Amino acid sequence: MCGIVGYVGFEDVKKIILCGLEKLEYRGYDSAGIAIADNNNVYICKEKGRISNLRECMDGTVSGKLGIGHTRWATHGVPNKINSHPHQSSSKRFTLVHNGIIENEEELRHKYLNGIKFTSDTDTEVIVQLIEKFVGDGESVELAIRHTMSELKGSYALAIIDSEDMNTLYAAKNKTPLLAGKGEGFNMIGSDAMAMINYTNIFYEIEDKEFLKITRDSIEIYTIYGNRVLREPYKADIDASDTEKGTYPHYMMKEIEEQPFVIRKIMSEYSDDNGNMYIDPEIVENVRSCDKLYIIACGTSYHAGLIGKQFFEKIAAKPTEVIIASEFIYNMPLLPENPLFMFISQSGETADCRAVLVKVKEMGYKTLTLTNVKGSTLSREADNTLLLHAGPEIAVASTKAYTAQIAVLSILAAMVDNRVNIDIFKELSKIAYTMETLCDDKDNYREFAEKYLVNSRNCFYIGRSMDYYLCLEASLKLKEISYIQTEGFAAGELKHGTIALIEQGTPVIAVITQENINLNTRSNIKEVKTRGAATMVISLRRLSQETDAIVIDDVNELLSPLAAIIPAQYLAYYAALLKGCDIDKPRNLAKSVTVE
Repeated sequence: MCGIVGYVGFEDVKKIILCGLEKLEYRGYDSAGIAIADNNNVYICKEKGRISNLRECMDGTVSGKLGIGHTRWATHGVPNKINSHPHQSSSKRFTLVHNGIIENEEELRHKYLNGIKFTSDTDTEVIVQLIEKFVGDGESVELAIRHTMSELKGSYALAIIDSEDMNTLYAAKNKTPLLAGKGEGFNMIGSDAMAMINYTNIFYEIEDKEFLKITRDSIEIYTIYGNRVLREPYKADIDASDTEKGTYPHYMMKEIEEQPFVIRKIMSEYSDDNGNMYIDPEIVENVRSCDKLYIIACGTSYHAGLIGKQFFEKIAAKPTEVIIASEFIYNMPLLPENPLFMFISQSGETADCRAVLVKVKEMGYKTLTLTNVKGSTLSREADNTLLLHAGPEIAVASTKAYTAQIAVLSILAAMVDNRVNIDIFKELSKIAYTMETLCDDKDNYREFAEKYLVNSRNCFYIGRSMDYYLCLEASLKLKEISYIQTEGFAAGELKHGTIALIEQGTPVIAVITQENINLNTRSNIKEVKTRGAATMVISLRRLSQETDAIVIDDVNELLSPLAAIIPAQYLAYYAALLKGCDIDKPRNLAKSVTVE
């Protein structure tokens, strides 16, 4: 959600900033802009729409060694050229880009900025006008930025250029992700490592309410009070080639087909020298000793958490509750004496999850983060972290991170207490192989998508037990990239209201991977079919019938969601492809939701 990249160094900044912005496209955006500083002038170009539009409008003769860029996901003000970043102060001395939301912008306008003419509808413009106002009152640039930080309520990552100092890039952070990248003869900032990975893999983590002064030769970090912070950088384990599509037409297709490799990678990362499962004993003991496990997540990660609940309760006999993060923070349930909070987030930056993390840490409870991004905010601030090892996930619609979350949760549950004596590694090996066979059948999924989905206004996934949880994720995949109104329902609830929505030709996709509910779900299929629905069944081989559309080789029922989601991901992909949708960057969505 929004992206920032900045550079100060020895090369022409234009190519570097545009490359960084393109690496941030996966986060979701509706406009983009760039500012290049040279010879006491700041050249600005910004456009609504894709970065390709920005490239077309740029003056090819402009060059400089200092610059900032931004991809905007609109919050304050409609997506248009005027509201796009960068924004400038009235005199145009200061140029700024901003990720986040300023909650007290109206108060600040009335308190400090009466008489100032604003050119946009954004909260961001308040920030840059405040900096200029405080400098005009006699404060140094550094003090004015820190003073502004102290006045802001809300979230922000800032990159700032002062036209009177073309050798310095300023930055600040609170609640919104920001990293500094260290190079040879240059330094950078970015919303995440992806924006800078083509140029450096050495990064500094930036904490909340920290201020940065960056030149080509140094990165200086200060507290909001001006105290110098000494911090060691870290090396990111990311290969720049991992962020490219290669021969694939879309990142989503690439990431679907990487899932068998990810499962095997996870098994390798969470095993000891003898090939046995291994997770940090402190993490295992924290789960084992808690009286209740709370899984806090949003969206796809929430759906993975629902599957995880089954693992912890059926494999480890550990009472588990899964709660949407944005609901928990405002409606906290009655807690037991010794709960453990697990936060699941692909990016490790999900604002709703972080709000809960901050709250429960204040209450003294233990915390664990499950994330794909080492060094992310949720990872740094939780007591412990389990990494997904899925590699960079670029497509907005999560695929391999979802299956990685489920796989890691299954290993953790079995490490805590394997009451059902399941050989997780053996079963995961079967899953990886089954995933490969399902990927080989993708041409059939295209045919099904064309037959059932492309011309449909709405669609329903139905299932029971773990199949129902999988239906929630399958329906989310289809709706978010094809824009077909899709819902996942517990099959037994159909007759309690939802069946009223079934019309002639309405697609209903049923998932059957659990033996104890096989006949029940098939009864529900008959109910919708007699009312005109176009039905399609995804089933395990041992539960299948001749008319089932997609049959999956037999795997352990507890782990079956890992296999059954593959056809659903492909159906969503091909429905979107055949409808001409932007698969990797669906409208209105962001990969990393960094504001509440």
